[in-house]
Amino acid sequence: MTTLLVNGLIHSPAMPGATAMAVSDGPDAAVAWLGSDDVARALYPDATVVDLEGAFVAPAFVDAHVHLTSTGLAATGLDLRAATSREHLLTLVAEYGLAHPDGPVWAHGWDESGWPEAVAPSTADLDAVLGARPAYLARIDVHSAVATSALRALTDGLTGAAGYAAEAPLTADAHHRVRAVARGLLTDRQRDDARHAALDLAARMGIVAVHECAGPDIGGLDDWQAVRALRHGVDVVGYWGEAVDSVRRAEDLMAETGARGLAGDLFVDGALGSHTAWLHEPYADGSGCGNAYLDTDAIEAHLAACTEAGVTAGFHVIGDAATSAVVAALDRVVARFGAAAVARCGHRLEHLEMVTPDDADRLAAAGVLASIQPNFDALWGGEHGMYAGRLGVDRARGLNRFALLASSGVPLALGSDAPVTSMNPWESVRAAIRHQTPGSALSARAAFAAATRGAWRAGGVRDGVTGTLVPGAPASYAVWDVPGGAEGLEIAAPADGVQRWSTEPGSRVPAVPRLHPDDPLPTCVRTVHRGVVLHG
Repeated sequence: MTTLLVNGLIHSPAMPGATAMAVSDGPDAAVAWLGSDDVARALYPDATVVDLEGAFVAPAFVDAHVHLTSTGLAATGLDLRAATSREHLLTLVAEYGLAHPDGPVWAHGWDESGWPEAVAPSTADLDAVLGARPAYLARIDVHSAVATSALRALTDGLTGAAGYAAEAPLTADAHHRVRAVARGLLTDRQRDDARHAALDLAARMGIVAVHECAGPDIGGLDDWQAVRALRHGVDVVGYWGEAVDSVRRAEDLMAETGARGLAGDLFVDGALGSHTAWLHEPYADGSGCGNAYLDTDAIEAHLAACTEAGVTAGFHVIGDAATSAVVAALDRVVARFGAAAVARCGHRLEHLEMVTPDDADRLAAAGVLASIQPNFDALWGGEHGMYAGRLGVDRARGLNRFALLASSGVPLALGSDAPVTSMNPWESVRAAIRHQTPGSALSARAAFAAATRGAWRAGGVRDGVTGTLVPGAPASYAVWDVPGGAEGLEIAAPADGVQRWSTEPGSRVPAVPRLHPDDPLPTCVRTVHRGVVLHG
């Protein structure tokens, strides 16, 4: 049997301007044909016809960096991203505590960098509104958190752990310890509901696959195995962030976890917002150069073991010193095994916010992929954003250099790092093409590709058609209500000169929804993965 989608706007380089798409049914559902409505009806007279009523059809998205349990807990619990001050945050926490009198309080999303006082909440602040109740409130970057005295008292070895502070937010190992205890206070049902809520959210966003970045300091092995056991239409590609120093250990961990690779959030450093990203020069608004969790030798050992085992390796890398350490270790591994052997493994770096042209060239030569989060710049970039506050305006201009990476030949995949930023893929694409630093943006064509086939490639799918709508490609697509219909799509660069998709309307490049800052984003009305409807 065949399903025939007609009266739509089909995004396909194989047939620009197509208004109809035929999809074969069954377990191997694939795109069978693209073209015009009248020809489609003549070719497939017995097909099941779906009238798209002018909707936009595009390849389904892939989110290349998520944390499902935390995303679901934020979606179903206390999301503090709306807090505009410390007092506002405490009001939200107090109201939530009254409305949910039982169990621990788990919350996420506060960001003091934009508050008038720019002061993080303290232990005493939380104790004043929650009393003897265990509570864990993660900062938006999830690299620090404030916890009540009641939760701290349940955490063994907290006061002697790195990153401990009596009143200020906890970082590093102290944060990991208190988060593990807080997570253990949640019920199995709460955690399971959160994971399903996160995957349901992905489906509503036109996403059919996510890359779960798990690890011992994130959710632990039990959490990852529970994620892995989920039965949901959205694919979960898992990465386990634990360092190894031998081929045997790499192989054992792969067997134990069933992960796609020993990559993802294997922390070389932390985050700029929490002052834990590893920098060459001190922070402009505080002392020190951040945290180094792995040195060059440990990074080299992990890369070498994974390369020899044929396993994807990777790291969480944000600060410039962290990037330098990874590139130096990579050079040693390339010298030992050869660039081709290294490239075959598809090693990847998460975030890669501070990179030089020389770094980018060396990464490209070794076939290293970059999993980037454009919404970081949308949230914290610009001359008055958090980056400028942490680093100074001049250094902040050098962050998230997407154009540099792309022009150097580093393959890109777009992700959200949910719950850190929104899972809406159009927000990521818009942020990539609307970078706040001139010269760092991607074209819309490159951004869209990085959110679809580029993200599939980062997850190991390299058949050349997955992530596109061409004959023979898997039937994984999303149907979007675009404000303005056909008038809401654009091909050529607009009059302001910012390249968004293609500068040549006749270049056989399909259109994309307008993503101007004031434009409403498309709304997903249907998500289909391999012929199965996940949403709509």
